Amino acid sequence: MTTLEILQQAQLARRPLALAGTDVKDAALEEMAVALVAAKEEILAANRRDLDAARGKTSEVMLDRLALTPTRLTEMAKGMREVAALPDPVGAVLRKIVRPNGLLIEKTAVPMGVIAIIYESRPNVTSDAAALAIKAGSACVLRCGREAWASCHAIVTALRRGLRQAGLPETAVSLVEDISHESARVLMTANGLVDLLIPRGGAGLIRACVESATVPCIQTGTGICHIYVDKDADPDMALSIVENAKASRPSVCNAAEVCLVHRDVAAAFLPRLQRLLVQNRTEAGLTPVELRLDRRAAALCPGVPAGPRDFDTEFLDYTLAVAVVDDLEAAIDHIALHSTHHSEAIVTENVEAANRFTACVDSAAVYVNASTRFTDGGEFGLGCEMGISTQKLHARGPMGLAELCSYKYVIHGSGQVRGGTGIHPRSSC
Repeated sequence: MTTLEILQQAQLARRPLALAGTDVKDAALEEMAVALVAAKEEILAANRRDLDAARGKTSEVMLDRLALTPTRLTEMAKGMREVAALPDPVGAVLRKIVRPNGLLIEKTAVPMGVIAIIYESRPNVTSDAAALAIKAGSACVLRCGREAWASCHAIVTALRRGLRQAGLPETAVSLVEDISHESARVLMTANGLVDLLIPRGGAGLIRACVESATVPCIQTGTGICHIYVDKDADPDMALSIVENAKASRPSVCNAAEVCLVHRDVAAAFLPRLQRLLVQNRTEAGLTPVELRLDRRAAALCPGVPAGPRDFDTEFLDYTLAVAVVDDLEAAIDHIALHSTHHSEAIVTENVEAANRFTACVDSAAVYVNASTRFTDGGEFGLGCEMGISTQKLHARGPMGLAELCSYKYVIHGSGQVRGGTGIHPRSSC
């Protein structure tokens, strides 16, 4: 089936989804979760084929993004059930206005319609996106990368089985069969068929979608995330936060890529950071973090001299760019110059410094004394997420159910006409 035909079928599915009540949608999500777990063997076998094809062509951390395990499948099903447990955004009255003429105006949340998602090597995005779209009353059309196609196809096959069991159209969740660049182009330019396009992946994919799309497109984030260690930071806390943000899962967009350290504490802090991320990890048999050091940092601890692009690179690997800055303002200026506006953190015991940092740093998520790894729909209590928006219009930060809805104004009258009295003639005395 062509990509255009898949979109046309998704359009037909939008009306029954928009009319489905909360109970129907929640029951569908439960059936989809059950079907996902029941298809465990087929999905894992498909994932093994994807992994076998990718080995030798991609890094270990990217293989980790691609890999599915029984535990990850269980977590995917759990995520779908968590979405089912969330309040239904559709039909919520966001604002109510009563005019002097008696008109009742209700700003009401409504389904987006058809949401297209272009993503790369993370099969779990498939079930996350499907769950969020269904709960938000929209059909979703998924276009994954070729390296994950077998896994995603097996997942979608299971999810559609669950939709059929629940009595909703299986075409509410579809996977594009064509994994060429042409299918991505069709999604980007399918005016009238795609109501919202969400890219999830690397900088190249996001740039291509933002620059080429003629349909509404969310700019999701490449994550050049910064952690600034202030002169008033608790050094033990700072070390723990940087280690978690960089090394817990470096292949994700909320992992830290840059560490900035105030000059007053750099001489004491940086050797400890090097021991923690390089020496200790090596001795423990873990992958060490390669430190890319600016000139001032290189004078204080061992590492690799930073290249001209290292502070503008989303490494998605065990690599961390490190710079020494003169003060808080210099850190804020550095972030403004190099950030992708995803997630940034300050570690400090100084309340004034924390307040200035949160006020001046223009990113979707700004942390005080916490790891950037929390920028995630589940961690924010939104259920699984559709992506992290780094733009300011419509949605910003983790995109949960509310961000997948649009709204309309529903106006209730009793015969009012503009310029009239606002009183229906039949009801006058």
